[in-house]
Amino acid sequence: MKQILFFIVLLTAMSVSAQEIGGKYKPIPAPKFGVKPKKTPIPEVKDPQAENLDIPSIKTPNVFENKSITPKSQLQIGEEKSKFTMSTETDFANPGDRYVDKMEKDLDRDLKDAGLKEGRGPLVRKNLEFGNIYTSSAYFIIKCRDAGAIDGDLIKAVFNDYVVVEKMLLQAGNQQFKITFKEGFNTLAIEALNIGTLGGNTGGFEIFDAEGNHILSDYWNNLDTGFKAKFVIIKENKLLTKPKK
Repeated sequence: MKQILFFIVLLTAMSVSAQEIGGKYKPIPAPKFGVKPKKTPIPEVKDPQAENLDIPSIKTPNVFENKSITPKSQLQIGEEKSKFTMSTETDFANPGDRYVDKMEKDLDRDLKDAGLKEGRGPLVRKNLEFGNIYTSSAYFIIKCRDAGAIDGDLIKAVFNDYVVVEKMLLQAGNQQFKITFKEGFNTLAIEALNIGTLGGNTGGFEIFDAEGNHILSDYWNNLDTGFKAKFVIIKENKLLTKPKK
């Protein structure tokens, strides 16, 4: 009976206390924030197989298919054609160049053979005989010139042991002198006084008689100093006209 009364008193006291608290106490509302808290995004989980499809495939180079390891420069002029030649040829070379040297050598040889060009070949160390010339003319005009390059060739002319030209510098154009004959044999010698800077003494000559007729033209080639081009001129009497009947 005492225990029942104790619980009744306890319940009454708790009820009275709750009423007092409810009349005097006001609950504190929750604070309001101006900025809403950010929501943390949930990380998206990708399919590993789908990721592999987005990455481009890497192809391993095949060294057996790549013939040139080093890339060619864009600044390279021409392209070497062959490694088995003594000279390097390019795509821009003229195919006719290979024949130029041979043609120049052939032309050079022909000019020398014709006496139109000099060269440091073997010097002629003997006198050149141009034979006998028969004439009834009173005199000859001898024209001389350098038959090769103008390189300082000097000559002297001696007619019948008399010096008719002491010194003549051969040039591109003709220079002339005159010789007058005596009856019978006459001799003319044109002597090389030096050799030019490009080769032996080389000269061309032309001979005309008193009437202007061309008698002979020729040349001496690569003469050494002191050697001569020699002529024999034989003057004949004019034919006597037959008397009238």
